[in-house]
Amino acid sequence: MKLSSRKLSGFTLIELMVALVLLALILSSAAPVMQITAKRAKEQELKRNLWQLRDAIDAYKKAVDDGLIKKSPGQTGYPPNLQILVQGVENPRDPKKRKIHFLRSIPRDPFVPDPELSNEASWGKRSYTSSFEEPAEGDDVYDVYSLSSDTGLNQQPYREW
Repeated sequence: MKLSSRKLSGFTLIELMVALVLLALILSSAAPVMQITAKRAKEQELKRNLWQLRDAIDAYKKAVDDGLIKKSPGQTGYPPNLQILVQGVENPRDPKKRKIHFLRSIPRDPFVPDPELSNEASWGKRSYTSSFEEPAEGDDVYDVYSLSSDTGLNQQPYREW
């Protein structure tokens, strides 16, 4: 009787364990990089949204200063709320009484986790009469800021962007 000398092929248990440990090390080193990348993308969205809102507020003020929007004597010329930037304001100089629109929609603060809040409520609003250090809402919207208490990658709180 002849013994067959077949060579068995495959991985040993030790080889599999070493491969799994190496894979776990690679994945655990990639996770922080992915978290930073995701945070950086949200920060870029926050910058873009703040720029859009502030640009629309400034355009509204310029339209008031240019006489395209009626202003009462006691008003500052800034919009009373963010929704008016989307709804539009009637142009008294236009014979067809078309509205001037400043935004298509109000962007959302990407760092506000509560999905129940409306886009407008996701922003902090500062009136013309309030200070920068202690922003407060008032009769108009002079500036917007993030309500997030987090700090950015640049070590500056999002509220101060």
